[in-house]
Amino acid sequence: MSPPKPQQRHLTIRGRALHFVSYEGSRGNPHRAQLPYPAMWYLMVEGRRCPVFPCDASLTPADLDAALVAWADHNAQGPVESSRISRVGPVRPNENWWGPS
Repeated sequence: MSPPKPQQRHLTIRGRALHFVSYEGSRGNPHRAQLPYPAMWYLMVEGRRCPVFPCDASLTPADLDAALVAWADHNAQGPVESSRISRVGPVRPNENWWGPS
């Protein structure tokens, strides 16, 4: 029997496109000191995957989307109003940070 095909969900949350992918779990390998892990949903960010939560086959697609949106709002989006970084003084590109030579 072949392994289950990974599922993908593309959601736009607060104007930001997010890509979620499900991966099958692993039984682990004690000879290689690899721990077992369940099938999980991951957020794909710049070619890397960030764990979201374990897969639940009982969720409908609408419930799954709602759970992914709730997770993204709580973990991946940051505050609604972004704070701006203000500079204290003028920036000199060739300034010697370490003092006089």
